[in-house]
Amino acid sequence: MESESPFGEFVDSVSGNIIGQEDTEAKLDVGECELPLIDLSHLNLGNPENEECQRKICEASTEWGFFQIVNHGVCQEIFSRIHCEQVELFRQPLQEKTNEKLLNLSSGCYQWERQTAATWKQFGWSEAFHIPVTTVSQLNESEDLRSSLEGFAMKASDLAQQIAEILAKNFGCESTFFSENCLPSSCYIRMNRYPTCPVSSKVFGLIPHTDSDFLTVLHQDQVGGLQLLKDGKWIRVKPNPDVLVINIGDLFQAWSNGVYKSVEHRVVANHENERFSLAYFFCPSHDTVIESCSSEPSIYRKFSFREYRQQVQEDVKTTGDKVGLSRFLNQA
Repeated sequence: MESESPFGEFVDSVSGNIIGQEDTEAKLDVGECELPLIDLSHLNLGNPENEECQRKICEASTEWGFFQIVNHGVCQEIFSRIHCEQVELFRQPLQEKTNEKLLNLSSGCYQWERQTAATWKQFGWSEAFHIPVTTVSQLNESEDLRSSLEGFAMKASDLAQQIAEILAKNFGCESTFFSENCLPSSCYIRMNRYPTCPVSSKVFGLIPHTDSDFLTVLHQDQVGGLQLLKDGKWIRVKPNPDVLVINIGDLFQAWSNGVYKSVEHRVVANHENERFSLAYFFCPSHDTVIESCSSEPSIYRKFSFREYRQQVQEDVKTTGDKVGLSRFLNQA
């Protein structure tokens, strides 16, 4: 049974304006890659294993902006339970999904990509529940969902803090910046569903973008569809439900003065199989000031996270696209 969603309505509303538009690049031939794979259990060992593990994390963040981790401490049972609950949740009628009583959260919790899109390429064929971490305990739909998300959030937060500290240490910055500014109160979880798509040659599941955070911790199912831009070419990320995917966000790129890469990525639409994923976004408080920790001349000017989010939202509203860090280049 396919869930009710707003996508058909969107197709009806814009299809008359886009007849003859070329297919998205997503249908062009792209290569497949396996991201750097890092065994986090080596961090619990002595040297040289510990130092080598840290080196690999920094190297992958510099060269790829993406990497995979195993022995991450999140048991597969948690992901299995969350997946089952996701399926049931997204099967609800659209009216129920947009009702704040469904999860005992705000009505804006349920989102679908680019509701104001005017063209195929600005529209993402996906829907999501966007849940601030501190509100997970309020979920009233399912005890299994609440307890599983709490377990995932706790572990993902620990992982993000640990990785952030390693990346900071690489710059000689062993400070409390991340533990003081990236608290659960400013982080959030996003449960995603990518329905089967009858116009998969025209739209993306999620349009090309970078993440507006420090780090993202992602779990995806076996369907696949994630692609990233590497050396000017789009490549498919081979799905592996046993790993967590870590990617660098815009804030870490600015903080590291461009050393760690916030890489553009996207999800292609699929006309045969629906896809589910689960993400944890490691964000600072809105008042946190982002500035380069490097001794080199700064590429980006100082800005607060609030200012950055407001600029992104304004650009998406006025242009249909996120502009991102290029808005904050240092003109000096």
